[in-house]
Amino acid sequence: LLTMKATVIATFFGVFLICTYAAKEATKKTKKAKLYVPQIDCDVKAGKIINPEFIAKCPPGCQDVKYRVYGTDIYASFSSVCNAAIHSGVIDNAGGKILVQKVAGHSGYRGSFSNGVRSLSLPRWRESFLVSEGKPRKGVTYPSTLEYSSSKSTAVKSGNCGDHINVPTGDGVRKEYQTSPVPTPATQMATTTPTPTTTTTDPSTTTPKPTTTPATTRTTTVAAAAKTRAGLHRVRDIAFRGTSTSASNRNILRPNTGIQRQEPVAAFQRAAGSPAHLAMETDSWKPGLSLFDTGFNSKGEFNPKPLESISQGNPNCKVDLSFLMDGSWSIGKRRFQLQKQFLGNVAQALGIGSAGPLMGIVQYGDDPSTEFNLKTYANSKDLRNAIEKIAQKGGLSNIGKALSFVNKNFFSDANGNRGGAPNVVVVMVDGWPTDQVEEASRLARESGINIFFVTIEAAAESEKQNVIEPNFVDKAVCRTNGFYSINVPSWFSLHKVVQPLVKRVCDTDRLVCSKTCLNSADIGFVIDGSSSVGTSNFRTVLQFVANISKEFEISDTDTRIGAVQYTYEQRLEFSFDKYSTKQDVLSAIKRISYWSGGTSTGAAISYASEQLFSKSKPNKRKIMILITDGRSYDDVRVPAMAAHQNGVIAYSVGVAWAAQDELEAIATDPDKEHSFFVDDFDNLYRFVHQLIQNICTEFNSQPRN
Repeated sequence: LLTMKATVIATFFGVFLICTYAAKEATKKTKKAKLYVPQIDCDVKAGKIINPEFIAKCPPGCQDVKYRVYGTDIYASFSSVCNAAIHSGVIDNAGGKILVQKVAGHSGYRGSFSNGVRSLSLPRWRESFLVSEGKPRKGVTYPSTLEYSSSKSTAVKSGNCGDHINVPTGDGVRKEYQTSPVPTPATQMATTTPTPTTTTTDPSTTTPKPTTTPATTRTTTVAAAAKTRAGLHRVRDIAFRGTSTSASNRNILRPNTGIQRQEPVAAFQRAAGSPAHLAMETDSWKPGLSLFDTGFNSKGEFNPKPLESISQGNPNCKVDLSFLMDGSWSIGKRRFQLQKQFLGNVAQALGIGSAGPLMGIVQYGDDPSTEFNLKTYANSKDLRNAIEKIAQKGGLSNIGKALSFVNKNFFSDANGNRGGAPNVVVVMVDGWPTDQVEEASRLARESGINIFFVTIEAAAESEKQNVIEPNFVDKAVCRTNGFYSINVPSWFSLHKVVQPLVKRVCDTDRLVCSKTCLNSADIGFVIDGSSSVGTSNFRTVLQFVANISKEFEISDTDTRIGAVQYTYEQRLEFSFDKYSTKQDVLSAIKRISYWSGGTSTGAAISYASEQLFSKSKPNKRKIMILITDGRSYDDVRVPAMAAHQNGVIAYSVGVAWAAQDELEAIATDPDKEHSFFVDDFDNLYRFVHQLIQNICTEFNSQPRN
């Protein structure tokens, strides 16, 4: 009896353990199924997927003009799902998870340029979709496989045997794609394409058809292989994520050109078919594209049109851009390749073209050299291909020398500088420079260059003693408010700053270093035309005015020139908006006729304030240059003080019998830097350079925060 009881207990306990184990395994499988996200290809259109709402994973490399997108925010279902996600900013060209929701069709879709993708306009379409971050919504169950619609026979290739089965598809047929987990860059897998399986439903019956043994064997083999690949993927993914480039891996002896940073432990091999090696098509959008130039006919049917080979570029980002590329030995070959990938992605995101941004590259090491200038490539595709071919030059990290080179040589008419576009330099820095950057940066800023720094793996606390110039970033960038500097902790996270950097360099309203002392002022000359001056001396004064004016960059958007002549009365010779070229301004100065009369300087200052400077642009510095040869008949102090309070920077130039106390009262403080005196009209020319230098010194002394 005791033996029978023991046997029953043992049997019961064994069954309990088996059931518990089976339940745990079932729970594991259930959890895994919930976490599975199907992958879709770049060319998949939303209209081809039956599911009304789904989460999917986009692969890298979908930012391509051949994957067309129609609409903005709300997209026609004829659009590429993944490229629409890039256009909306949900993901970038590296791919990622997205949430897609189908909505009703619209009567019109507006095209736009966003995140490096040009979407097209469309008059109407029967179905739309929204795309957002790939996070599941509460209470919604998402499919682990996506249902695709089809209208004709499709050749389906079996996973293992290579047999082709023609499966008729129609109302009673549903084609499902189950995708294997994508292998990490660490290992090239034998199979990376989705494995299609087909489920055929007979409309007349619900009885399942018998399955042959060979088919079952094939299915089991494929499933087992998928499990094996999934396990490998998880292990390698964890190993790769665990890799970090710590400060301890950096070699301290940067000046020794034969020594480079120690590489991370984990392997990072790009698969042979990696999208990073695929050339991206250039943006073929042309200004003036109408709603009916999108490839659709009046019946709503799609008729593909050949793509144009020349891109006009993004017109909302017209900048002349130079990247200073780190080619020093300290960066190493692997990081140099990552840098090239980053620059290629930036070029694609910018939308390079003749009406948009232009980009050149200077590589620096011991000495800088131009890889290509602004006019070498006029579309993103050619530029990306050229970047991929750049070879590392090696040497030190002499950034100061590179900035001087760019300032003196790069932004010239011969190299494609357009004049009307802001000049921007983006400096890529691995760690820190090996020379001084402050002086070279100052001269570049004063030349109107907007300097950005992207520092990767900056110096740790233990390494800062090796940095030649502490706080080199703040000493170099255009402004120290954080807008012009980006710090990236690791080369492997550099891709994350592509979009932030593109948005900053394209924000032309904030590129304040484009404004220099020579191109950002409204300069009003107030000229004494009294009888004591005389005709001959008056011509000398006009030559003095012309010599000052020609040193400035004159246009509607740059420096503007105006002039007032006075005696007892005042006369507006020409206003700020009268002439927009340097030649026209110089001709107008030459035509000013001598008036002759008394000397009411105070009234002239008030007149200039009302007739010239009250109409000055808000973003212009208001500069008044007053030339007189004698004491005024009226008070100058009150009018001068009023002008100063209204933001006018006043310079006074006295000749012969001019009163020193009045010159100082007219001039902005400090008087010594804003008032000048010469004993003879023929000596006026001596102060042209000094006066311009003082104007620029004052401009450049403004705080950079």
